[in-house]
Amino acid sequence: MSIKLDMDKVRRENLRWVMLLGLHNAAPYGAYEEILLSIAHALYPDATQLEVRRALDYLEDRRMIELDKRPDGRWHADMTRLGTDIAEYTAQCDPGIARPERYW
Repeated sequence: MSIKLDMDKVRRENLRWVMLLGLHNAAPYGAYEEILLSIAHALYPDATQLEVRRALDYLEDRRMIELDKRPDGRWHADMTRLGTDIAEYTAQCDPGIARPERYW
């Protein structure tokens, strides 16, 4: 039996999780997309601003973060209560985010 991984899907879901962790660590202030892009580069050196923005849009649609799309073109993100609960493993995480299984 051969299992084919969809590497694009794995990357998207991992990036969403890393964005949540980055914002959790930036609480209570949130973070600009440039900071989040630098976090993404630690995992994926070829990550783009567009990828980060897509991940942030997804998380906003799921009500895990709030986005402030500023007139100067910069985006600022901040965690919601749900996002914090997901990052702290106190809420169920639905598919679409590659949150590792709790091991403690």
